[in-house]
Amino acid sequence: MDMSGKPAVIIGGGKVACRKAKALLAAGAEVSVVAPDVAEEIGALAQARKLAVRYAHYQPGDLKGMFLVVAATDDAGVNRQVAADAGSQGKMVCVADASETGCCSFPAVLRHGNLEIGVSTGGSCPSLAVELREVVATIITEEYGAVVGRLAEEREKLLTEGNSATYNAQVLRSLARRLISELNERKDTA
Repeated sequence: MDMSGKPAVIIGGGKVACRKAKALLAAGAEVSVVAPDVAEEIGALAQARKLAVRYAHYQPGDLKGMFLVVAATDDAGVNRQVAADAGSQGKMVCVADASETGCCSFPAVLRHGNLEIGVSTGGSCPSLAVELREVVATIITEEYGAVVGRLAEEREKLLTEGNSATYNAQVLRSLARRLISELNERKDTA
């Protein structure tokens, strides 16, 4: 989902809220946090003007104008209330301690430049998603990010030539296979 410039509110200020805030900031969202107290790192992000903090208990009005709502308090009752309020307002909501209550979850994301690979368990076991992302990172290394750049350049050339979409896809897939094969050969000889 493209979160660039979209407003998101996180209800809660602890470690889980901090992880969600960092993920949303990395995705380009405009992040607000509502909590009576916040983790030191959230406070530092607020000091650096990376996100806004309202030091207070949750109120339904905190959801006004938000595209995404994240319920990440240490109180399951508050999280359920946030989810219910968000749902009644037609908002997308992620509930950190009860993924089935929300309508979305956060994948564990591996980023190498413009290459992004998400691993998700649908919110049922985030720890496993993180571990699997680390396994994928041993296979899909930084060099694959450069492949994205190379293929993007080739794609631009093909689009300006006016070829058919089928032809362009065939050329790009062939080039992608070749570049990946070259990367794998270099890894095998290293």
